[in-house]
Amino acid sequence: MVQTMNRTLEPECCAFSSPILDQVLPPILVLEFMFGLMGNFVALWMFIFHMDTWKPNSVYLTHLAVADSIVLFCLPFRADYYRRGKNWLYGDALCRILLFLLAANRAAGIFFLTAVAVDRYFKIVHPLNRINRMGLTYALWVCLGLWGLIFLATGYLLFEKHFFNSNNRTQCESFNICMGFNPLSTWHNTFYVIQFFLPTAIVAFCTIRITWQLRSRTVDKKGKIKRAVQFVLAVALIFITCFFPSTVSRIAVWILKVWYDECRYFETANLAFYTSVCFTYFNSVLNPVVYYFSSPAFSGTFKKLLNKVLRRSDSEDQTESPENEISTVDSRRL
Repeated sequence: MVQTMNRTLEPECCAFSSPILDQVLPPILVLEFMFGLMGNFVALWMFIFHMDTWKPNSVYLTHLAVADSIVLFCLPFRADYYRRGKNWLYGDALCRILLFLLAANRAAGIFFLTAVAVDRYFKIVHPLNRINRMGLTYALWVCLGLWGLIFLATGYLLFEKHFFNSNNRTQCESFNICMGFNPLSTWHNTFYVIQFFLPTAIVAFCTIRITWQLRSRTVDKKGKIKRAVQFVLAVALIFITCFFPSTVSRIAVWILKVWYDECRYFETANLAFYTSVCFTYFNSVLNPVVYYFSSPAFSGTFKKLLNKVLRRSDSEDQTESPENEISTVDSRRL
């Protein structure tokens, strides 16, 4: 890597040439775009046209699929950006929009996954809670509130410039390493960290409580109970795999800024961060798997459509309706 310094800006910002990233990231981003778009479009098609029973978790998952699709459409631009050696050719306005969409929909992916986990928690651990009796209108208001919170937390990215010139190239980054502590930059890093650790704590709590509750109070542990356990574990695994590496590497950059004010100290941490960001986008590829485990209605509909595609008789599936839910010892449907 070759370190350069942009001395025309106040405060001074670091720019690093990254030949490894320029070679490795474009094909990875393209593959994430292709597989993620295919999975999420199938999920949206099933939600919109083939879902017989709508419940709050279906609403949350639909919004999650929309957020994932938006992120995926941004990836070809980032792939082209890295292919050109971190050189942005599409102007300031599109740079702002792209970085806003990436930040907003990363937050949306985390928040809606958390919402589904919380919904499962109340259905299984507190089946008599009045929250479980609230319908689709309640879920829509929750989604509207989450989108509003996301826009308030990330909307500032639309109102400031995010690129600068270095070595005859224009870099478009929302995580520029600049000396000093700018209020917006500080908030950008703070929100990036908070949006991981707080939802992760919630998901971990839901996972532990659901697993314990299923072991101690439920029946049919080899059937639909296993689906619920698989779901909460899948969400926890996605949080750790996709969001943890980039969060830790971002914290490392933040800590280094406390001790150092020269760019040469940030080179390795900068490389680690942009490498781990690719795992964040991989979240959009894995989420369709979460859809399958989270909702018996979704998995039942998927099996029915798969049987039709394969021209198989669905008589074997008639004994298991897509609307079937997890049964507990008090004979309630979740």
